[in-house]
Amino acid sequence: MNMLDSMEIYVLAVEKGSLSAAAAASGISATMAGNHLRMLEKRLGTQLLHRTTRRQHLTAFGEEYYARCREILRLVAETDALAQNQQLAPSGQLRITAPVTFGTEALMPVLSTYLDRYPDVSVDLVLNDRVVDLLEEGFEAAIRIGPLPDSALIARPLTPYRLMVCASPAYLARRGTPQKPADLTGHECVAFSPAALKEWSLTGEDGMCRVPVSGRLQVNNGQALRMAALHGLGIVLQPSFQLASEVRAGRLVQLFPDYALPSRPMSVVYPPNRYRSPKLRSFVDFLLEQFS
Repeated sequence: MNMLDSMEIYVLAVEKGSLSAAAAASGISATMAGNHLRMLEKRLGTQLLHRTTRRQHLTAFGEEYYARCREILRLVAETDALAQNQQLAPSGQLRITAPVTFGTEALMPVLSTYLDRYPDVSVDLVLNDRVVDLLEEGFEAAIRIGPLPDSALIARPLTPYRLMVCASPAYLARRGTPQKPADLTGHECVAFSPAALKEWSLTGEDGMCRVPVSGRLQVNNGQALRMAALHGLGIVLQPSFQLASEVRAGRLVQLFPDYALPSRPMSVVYPPNRYRSPKLRSFVDFLLEQFS
């Protein structure tokens, strides 16, 4: 007899209240259902059910074994479903969320490659700098920057969020070019939030230096910070993917290229769905391909 079949008969007997009901639900005879139960009890060396002509009840071990059988059967069913899904082409709408700056500057330029690769998938991308509740708000995945709190979500690491210090040629012509990080204290620095205008950390040959910085402008949007730098409003500390093209075009100048700046971890997170869809799997694999 097949062990999984016997487990299934046992689970049905517990849930339906009798071996005869389990047999009827499985399309087998009551005698065969009894054989399955006896096979399990012989294999385990202990009784699972106390049976009388009127009723049955679980033994102490039978209760624990019932819970384990249910979990084993669930995992087997999920594995079979996953194998079937593996054969299906990704399709349907994929709802994801990402931080505004990353989504605009880094994800959007490569999204056409994903959509060309999977023509039956449509993407609903919501850009938001707050941490959304994936299950509550109906998202299948999120890209998150920074350390992740403990949660039940599955997280896959992406390339860390690397930073650059830049200013426009016009600003540097007007205010002078800082030669070392300590020179930043005499400059206008533009930042995302008040906390980012307190101190910048850079690491050189002599180790890490923490530089107090200040400025008269703070902006809660990465694209606006880039525009502020391009228009000579000050020095910015922003992600390299946002500023690198401006540096290559000569519209911004990278400062302190020999110094290392702290990076922030970046991850794609998604709920531990029992049946992970081909479209979600394809998108996660695509992100790992593009940003790892």
